Amino acid sequence: MDRIDIEPFKIIGISVRTTNENNQAGKDIADLWRRFMNDKILEAIPNKIDNTVYSIYTDYESDHTKPYTTILGCKVANLETVPEGMVGRSFNGGNYIKLSAKGDLMKGLIINKWLEIWQMNLERVFTADFEVFGEKAQNPTVAEIDFLIAVK
Repeated sequence: MDRIDIEPFKIIGISVRTTNENNQAGKDIADLWRRFMNDKILEAIPNKIDNTVYSIYTDYESDHTKPYTTILGCKVANLETVPEGMVGRSFNGGNYIKLSAKGDLMKGLIINKWLEIWQMNLERVFTADFEVFGEKAQNPTVAEIDFLIAVK
């Protein structure tokens, strides 16, 4: 577990408002990923810095037990052009804890790591937490995903 400082950044992508209650987020986020892949959102994002995909959890109503917004997208140089149907957002960055998980994306890798994170005694601020799907996430059966959790 590393403590790192994240610089401010901008994202363009697609989003959904969801909640962890009744496993709703599992369905909503899976649907968001399907849309991201099927509609070739990655290719449609303008001014991308690179092809790393970010899954951002933000606009928390309170904490992880209440509604929040998930955005799937890429870091961009600017928000001057946000395609119809997409969202563009700026994030302030700040203090983060970086954790990683390695394994099969189809076998609960992401949710299992979140279940672990929710049990940790972190001084979370619930501004914007995110997962990073970079080069090491290309093979879904042995993916390595970074989780960045905003803390005080």
